[in-house]
Amino acid sequence: QLQIVQSGGGLVQPGESLRLSCSASGFTADHYIIGWFRQAPGKEREGVSCIRSTDRSEWYADSVKGRFTISRDDAKNSVFLEIDSLKPEDTGVYYCAADRQRPWATAENMCESGVHDYWGPGTRVTVSS
Repeated sequence: QLQIVQSGGGLVQPGESLRLSCSASGFTADHYIIGWFRQAPGKEREGVSCIRSTDRSEWYADSVKGRFTISRDDAKNSVFLEIDSLKPEDTGVYYCAADRQRPWATAENMCESGVHDYWGPGTRVTVSS
């Protein structure tokens, strides 16, 4: 069975850091472009960071540039999202999604689309003092 397993998240204070993990089960992640999406309370889900499988090119939303870092470890069949300097506006449910890597698909394409082959169940991040 093909699925995405997520871990990480929780309640953190502003300025702290967090690491979210996304692991592929039943498929090989290095054949897939992977993205992290966030749904803040009362808002639509948005792409925050995505990474291609081939050239490892990355894309970040303007609101997270300089604070979020996406990486992938194919040996662990996983993709990670390091979040530094957390802000209250980073609060939301973070979803990992995967699409089989098409040659023409960029990381930006991935993050700008809401339709993907596989979705993780989401993990909640709450930033509050």
